[in-house]
Amino acid sequence: METKIKISYELVMNQIYIIRGHKVMLDSDLSELYGVETKHLKRQVKRNVERFPEDFMFELNTEERKS
Repeated sequence: METKIKISYELVMNQIYIIRGHKVMLDSDLSELYGVETKHLKRQVKRNVERFPEDFMFELNTEERKS
């Protein structure tokens, strides 16, 4: 059974950042939207890496984390 939820456009748009010239969402924001823990989201991506583009996920460097 598929569960559908409504998420406001504004909520999603406020969680999109431009980093390294790409529009990105933080894993913590995605986890909150999907109602799962961040570690579970990251684990599923790693287990299904072939389903995602190569540049789907990257880690922020120290300077990017400060901004």
